[in-house]
Amino acid sequence: MTSQSLARSYLAKARVRLKALAVLRDEGGYSDVVREAQELVELALKGTLRAVGIEPPKFHDVGGLLVEHRGMFAPSVADRLERAAEISKRLRRERELAFYGDIDFVPTEEYSAADAARAYDEAAWIVALADEVIGRLPR
Repeated sequence: MTSQSLARSYLAKARVRLKALAVLRDEGGYSDVVREAQELVELALKGTLRAVGIEPPKFHDVGGLLVEHRGMFAPSVADRLERAAEISKRLRRERELAFYGDIDFVPTEEYSAADAARAYDEAAWIVALADEVIGRLPR
């Protein structure tokens, strides 16, 4: 398996997860949308890094690496990496709270339809960005 085929695999998984996010959102699982959006974004961005030859680290937020290596991306993509990094960072902060909550934070009570819509829209934006990078890879 090559890094490019793994990148394509990550993108395929992210696309499937985007469909699952829509179901979770429509069923009112708002905290689950936020949590799963983080995982989708992580997969898509790690695939994007692999597509340009960077082995992604074993941590959840790789946005800083995208910005650090922006010169490896086409200018049309590089111009949007700051936003990708911001999305990755924000969702990473929400990861555990959205899933486990805390003594004073019940995820099913704290996350709203607006939170879920934002997470879905950002995840969809990341998938489109990753598709631009990974979709250009030779087969």
